[in-house]
Amino acid sequence: MSSNKKVYQNAKEALSDICTGSIIMSGGFGLCGIPENSINELEKMNIDQLTIISNNIGNANGGLVKLLRQKKISKAYCSYVGGNPELEKQIINKEIDVELVPQGTFAERIRAAGVGIRAFYTPTGVGTVVEVGKEVKMFDKNCILETALSADFAIIKAQKGDHYGNLWFKETARNFSPLMAMAAKITIVEVEELVECGNIPFEDIHLPGIFVQRIYQGKDYLNTIEKELTED
Repeated sequence: MSSNKKVYQNAKEALSDICTGSIIMSGGFGLCGIPENSINELEKMNIDQLTIISNNIGNANGGLVKLLRQKKISKAYCSYVGGNPELEKQIINKEIDVELVPQGTFAERIRAAGVGIRAFYTPTGVGTVVEVGKEVKMFDKNCILETALSADFAIIKAQKGDHYGNLWFKETARNFSPLMAMAAKITIVEVEELVECGNIPFEDIHLPGIFVQRIYQGKDYLNTIEKELTED
């Protein structure tokens, strides 16, 4: 594939085939490393009944909360719901179906999809509500059968990417994004810097372009920090 076929002009062009009922993975941890431009574009689109797979479904009035407020999300898989009054309200009102997943299991379910593993056993969650409705099998201890999580699309953000989709993430903004890129059918990446191939040293590439189908130059990043630490 020509490298230029992966490069899109903007979020509107890159996300144009996302539709009602799509399953979307969204990178980020809290508000760190979230795909701001792609989320803003989803906010404009006339779609709903989305299934979202993301560690947080937004937080501190930012990120995916924008889609929650528009009632565009009907199902969510996540590992943390704190600091999100809108999600709390919709859960109480039964306006959204949320599956809470222990964070390590959440990451492994995504990774499993990316490497072709359909399911795996883990002791995490045994004896809690996490095991309800799932197969439990004894190994050295009881373990729950967890299934892989895949998606139609992954929307992620990297600090720098080239025209082939090779990516470099800044610090902890990498979080779940490489795993999601492997697990989705179509991965859409926005970057703060779109560079020519060869600009990112080979040894610094965090995610090779084979896992990226679309990439575009983002703009107007807020890079919001939820709790800024100013002193020890």
